[in-house]
Amino acid sequence: QVQLVESGGGLVQAGGSLRLSCLSSATYFRVDALGWYRQAPGKQRELVAAINAGGLTNYTDSVRGRFTISRDNAKKTVDLQMSSLKPEDTAVYYCSQAPSITQLSRRPLYWGQGTQVTVSS
Repeated sequence: QVQLVESGGGLVQAGGSLRLSCLSSATYFRVDALGWYRQAPGKQRELVAAINAGGLTNYTDSVRGRFTISRDNAKKTVDLQMSSLKPEDTAVYYCSQAPSITQLSRRPLYWGQGTQVTVSS
């Protein structure tokens, strides 16, 4: 069973930055797609950033230009650097992993436990 463990959430003022990190226990980490979802109160969970095995990245429109996803295959980590944060970025952020970007966007195989990000105005 693969475990994903997130860290780095917290409280930040609008305009500030946070970096989330996720450590995977998967032995085949380097061939999988990785992503960060978020879920705000009363809203559906949404995929905000994804990166495939080759390093190709995708972002939802609301975070493009402000968030950067990256991966380190040697450390088995995927990070999300968040800048110019807005109150509407407040949510629980979840790390996810799947064999492909397509599956990641539909139904990831593995999820982290989530980390709270709160952006105050």
